[in-house]
Amino acid sequence: MLSKASFKQSIELLFSSRRMLVMVLLGFSSGLPFALTAGTLQAWLADEGLSIQAIGWLTLVGQPYFYKFLWAPLMDRFAPPLLPKLLGKRRSWILYTQIGIVVALLIMAWMNPAQDPWLLAGVAIGVAFVSASQDIVVDAYRTEILTPEERGPGTSLFVTSWRVAAVVSGAGALVLADQWGWMATYSFMAVLMVVGVIGTFIAHEPDILKTFPKRTLRESFTLPLQDFWQRDHALWLLLLVVLYKFADAFALQLMTAFFTVGGGDVPGLGFTKTEVGVISKGWGLFATFLGFSVAGIFMVRWRLFTALLVFGFLQVGTNLMFAWLSVVGKSYSLLVLTVFMENFTSALGTTAFLTLLLSLCNPVYAVTQYALLSAFSAVGVRFLGPVAGYMVASLGWTEFFVWSFIVGIPSLCLIVFMRKILMKYDNRET
Repeated sequence: MLSKASFKQSIELLFSSRRMLVMVLLGFSSGLPFALTAGTLQAWLADEGLSIQAIGWLTLVGQPYFYKFLWAPLMDRFAPPLLPKLLGKRRSWILYTQIGIVVALLIMAWMNPAQDPWLLAGVAIGVAFVSASQDIVVDAYRTEILTPEERGPGTSLFVTSWRVAAVVSGAGALVLADQWGWMATYSFMAVLMVVGVIGTFIAHEPDILKTFPKRTLRESFTLPLQDFWQRDHALWLLLLVVLYKFADAFALQLMTAFFTVGGGDVPGLGFTKTEVGVISKGWGLFATFLGFSVAGIFMVRWRLFTALLVFGFLQVGTNLMFAWLSVVGKSYSLLVLTVFMENFTSALGTTAFLTLLLSLCNPVYAVTQYALLSAFSAVGVRFLGPVAGYMVASLGWTEFFVWSFIVGIPSLCLIVFMRKILMKYDNRET
């Protein structure tokens, strides 16, 4: 356990470092597009009367987040045109992807899913592709710029800001859509990307890049993979990355449809978009702040293994609250409690998990390795939408959420099994 002096020093890092401010701004930029191709898009499609199975299939528009490791080596090996001399390679890529997100969201805003839902899905895939590309570079930047002592606090700030942005583009967008309509809502979200652009301009290019040897394109693909697979227990580490957020992601696949009108012949709880938005934005945002604050404090004092196990148990257990809510029905008080607990425990688990990912990455190969690991961690998000849709249609909401709890148990068992392995990737002194 760290001394009180070290604990105080770590807390001060949250407020005294310019790098921490950059983490906040880039975290917002990274989190904002996510809901716009996920839960918010679900609400838009549900408004147009699409079936729950169709909505489930359209969750696949987020596929680029999984496959981003395929083009990550290209973004590591090559610098984009025009800007690198002014901003450096990392920041140039970040700025280009931010501009791409703005353009794609504006195109999406002018589309009508009732007339051509599949064309809208194609543009949404474009948003996800550019957003995933931004994540590639931002994740690598975090790995390169944060010292081992800053990883816990820096990750806490980054994911806090990420979640705030996700609430803004999720719950906030639902409220705005009720008042302004979907075109104005998506246009406004595009404007909010300026927050990330500011972060890009005030950030420093990592000095560590100057020490990296130049690699051929082939080496940019092969060396990061060789470095990871040559480690002891590489397969177990990758399996933990896949399973840790699996149950949480599975339960949230159709959450917006569950809270609102459902889809086709499977009704939801019947809350309005504004009601869901206000509750999520209020209690959900408060719970997110609280969760990441608590996680940041405990991540300073706890070993990584302990944080992964305790926080993982809490985030898996919360899935049973959704089953409870589905049995009770339209209850405002239970909705508030469920939203609060989901956001709080997810914040805890996410902080521990992202700290693990940073610890697993070799800074020399940060771009490709982090893209690969974060891609595999998103299996539950990116591939299970259709499965969730058909399960809900055949079993109902209650049994679906019970199963989402059951599939989370193996990840907890795996953490216990890997205790000694995980201790090797804790960068702090005992």
